[in-house]
Amino acid sequence: MESLALIEEWPVDFAAAAVVSDDGMVGSVGDPDRVVPLASVTKLLVAYGVLLAVEEGAIALDQPAGPPGATVRHLLSHASGLAFGERNSVAEPGAKRIYSSAGFEVLAELIENETNIRFADYLSEGVLAPLGMESTRLAGPAGHGAESTLADLSAFAGELLAPRLLASETLSAATQVVFPELDGIVPGYGMQRPCDWGLGFELRGAKRPHWTGSRNTSATFGHFGQSGTFLWADPQPRISLIVLTNRDFGDWAKPRWPELSDAVVEEIAKK
Repeated sequence: MESLALIEEWPVDFAAAAVVSDDGMVGSVGDPDRVVPLASVTKLLVAYGVLLAVEEGAIALDQPAGPPGATVRHLLSHASGLAFGERNSVAEPGAKRIYSSAGFEVLAELIENETNIRFADYLSEGVLAPLGMESTRLAGPAGHGAESTLADLSAFAGELLAPRLLASETLSAATQVVFPELDGIVPGYGMQRPCDWGLGFELRGAKRPHWTGSRNTSATFGHFGQSGTFLWADPQPRISLIVLTNRDFGDWAKPRWPELSDAVVEEIAKK
């Protein structure tokens, strides 16, 4: 794809990108096998593992978890009231959208306690291995500790467009707004009113500014990571874009990521 060549002009030492449809790979550029830290893109993989645990009956979305009054559903949608990196409550459950990596650590521990399986192993056996993601592993905290490759994440992106590990109804529900009309901050992009989120998936909604493109539909879901990574899936053109770099997210990325996303969507629309 011609649009992917934009990453060659980015001020980074390494960048790789791929566009995936529900029929498979559309185009890619860069080393597909270089392993990079995912930072918060980790949450997409972990959320998938949590949803699998729900389908398997190991846990339930409305099961109490985290601070008093919170549930698995609250933790997945950043509505539990937990602070970003610490397990102290800063709001009542369901009152605000407070982005919390600590909440994902609580979820991983809950699954470990309910299944007697280390969460990294549960994720590997239930999600990574079936998708052939042999270079991906959860090496650190469940909120930001995974590492992966472009090739592996392309397989995961295909799963998000045409699920086979989860029921399509489960993924559809997970990519709808949970606890609507909650305000909150998207790290790096400030207060969003509302700050729409699904079950582990950030939803584009009407957020401005945003790391996806203006041509992305409001139904676009995904996540970006502070390590300079992102993955979004747009269910209406049925494509996903994955980008990995070796430069931390910052002002350099804010104009370039949406520009690339818009170029990809426009090129797909012309085909």
